[in-house]
Amino acid sequence: MSDRSMRGTRLGAQSLENDTGVQPAARQHITYHCPNDHIFTVPLSVEAEIPALWECRCGSMALRENTEQPAAKPTKPPRTHWDMLMERRTTAELEVLLEERLELLRSGRLTQRRIA
Repeated sequence: MSDRSMRGTRLGAQSLENDTGVQPAARQHITYHCPNDHIFTVPLSVEAEIPALWECRCGSMALRENTEQPAAKPTKPPRTHWDMLMERRTTAELEVLLEERLELLRSGRLTQRRIA
């Protein structure tokens, strides 16, 4: 026994399973065409729902071969800071606040901060 050392395996580092009898899932190769003349294929499962658009390596959206461009979904315009402010205050309230702050600055009770 002293001639042989007992060897263990690293926990989680190596699988004790082998690939015998393992069948990979059935796949299909879908071709996409990019507007920048890139053509590529994506392997997908036979059971998967195939998207009409796929993002290309260049960043643009590629269209699946033999399909039409899907209808664009309506999107809301992004809300700006001004939009959110106008949801909380009216223009008259903002003018009153501005006058109060300007009066504090003019009287010297409020100093301007300098950002270095």
